Amino acid sequence: MTTFQGIPAGAFGFYEELQDNNNREWWQEHKAGYQSLVKEPLAALLAELEPRFGPAKLFRPNRDIRFSEDKSPYKTAQGAVASVQEGVGYYLQISADGLLVGGGYHSHTPAQLARYRNSVDASGTGEALRHIVEAVAAAGFTVEGEKLKTVPRGYAREHPRAELLKQKALSASVGLGRPEWLATPGAVQEIAELWEDLRPLVDWVSRHAAP
Repeated sequence: MTTFQGIPAGAFGFYEELQDNNNREWWQEHKAGYQSLVKEPLAALLAELEPRFGPAKLFRPNRDIRFSEDKSPYKTAQGAVASVQEGVGYYLQISADGLLVGGGYHSHTPAQLARYRNSVDASGTGEALRHIVEAVAAAGFTVEGEKLKTVPRGYAREHPRAELLKQKALSASVGLGRPEWLATPGAVQEIAELWEDLRPLVDWVSRHAAP
């Protein structure tokens, strides 16, 4: 495994060009650039984060276009996830816009959603999550996730944690652009600190909303 030296600025340029040339011919011509500028540096970064956050995987660069009106064959961002459990974990992404860091959970089944709502409804676990979400937002993250317009059936409209009950998935992320440290080995510690900010949220959903 290559020692991580930073994410080169060329990674952003690669995706800027891909946005205007999203076709197989361009990709084949620039595939070596994808390997050296994007895939290999990110793989090295994730390997250094693994001891603290567990093994991570890079998503495939190809889009699933079978049921999409958009037939562009390639994703215009490279994402990666360090999974704690299926659908739960830490996330990062490189695109033309720069670096995005996040964590939480996105997938949900009826049973999983029921466990989440029961835990939000219970005063102890629910208040714990409320404090976690407030701290995450105060740290600069945007709290997000698929959400109902109204409180789900069976819960009072005036529930003290009504907004959390509306969530069908719960995550938080922050777009960082292209900070200077991203091109240096110090990016490992910077991203680790951001993921640590999200650890209470990831731990809570892992315990109370896992598949």
